[in-house]
Amino acid sequence: MNTITISIQDTSNPKIIKFETDSFLTKYESFEFSNIDDAKNSPLAQQLFHLPFVKKVYISGNFIAIERYDIIEWDAVQTEVAEQIENYLNEGGVVVTTESKKKNPITIYAESTPNPGVQKFVANKSLVSQTFEFTSIEDAKLSPFATALFQFPFVKAVFIDKNYVSVTKFDIVEWETITLELREFMKSYIEEGKEMVTSAAAKVLEKTTAQLDDTYENLDDTSKEIINILEQHIKPAVASDGGNILFESYEPTTKTVKVILQGACSGCPSSTYTLKSGIEALLKEMMAGKVEIVEAVNG
Repeated sequence: MNTITISIQDTSNPKIIKFETDSFLTKYESFEFSNIDDAKNSPLAQQLFHLPFVKKVYISGNFIAIERYDIIEWDAVQTEVAEQIENYLNEGGVVVTTESKKKNPITIYAESTPNPGVQKFVANKSLVSQTFEFTSIEDAKLSPFATALFQFPFVKAVFIDKNYVSVTKFDIVEWETITLELREFMKSYIEEGKEMVTSAAAKVLEKTTAQLDDTYENLDDTSKEIINILEQHIKPAVASDGGNILFESYEPTTKTVKVILQGACSGCPSSTYTLKSGIEALLKEMMAGKVEIVEAVNG
């Protein structure tokens, strides 16, 4: 059994704090509880309401958010609350009982991407808490969903982001002949509440919030600045096209930034143009004198 760990995340509201887990607590559902009676189908929320400062409890995906009363500040109690939640989950405590809850219909729609070999399938629910890319069935051991997709002979790669899946196909078929089949498969799979990725996936692949924060903190200031620019100015645009970009390294001597392209960005005919005319130009402008070259290590 994998141990669940909690990381504490501030929010824009000082009264609300998030306790983020490294695995999903609910499957495509969110819950809000205003008092202990309201939380009758959540043993975890009921336990939290026994704390006198708890005003509201929100449970969604991979986090529990708690709104406090003004009788105390979060700095005084957040560590103890995180430990309480962590211990509860690792002792097998139930988060939410959903037997009486109606099945939520899932909507999946397909979008074309700038890469003719990649189609984006968007869901009306959150699917994962981090991005995952799998380029073969062997690579997909941590994702039952991706493993199932690789059973289709035309699936070459699978990229999963917050609420969408980008599928790369082999050239043996055209999208017109397989899009409906893939949409129906994904809709059925998600509605049945099956696992997208295993509970251990984020930790094994070093994608938990705590692991990512540790990696970030160990970088030099220039690398941190590059990552912040990629996150704020580049990632939203490439995500809308069904792709992703990850910082790989920065070499100060040659002023070279290396990145990893994922999803629709990987192998895209226009990726070189985007890399040079878009990403490289932006970094050179915003980090004058520090960046001269941007290279994709996988493109």
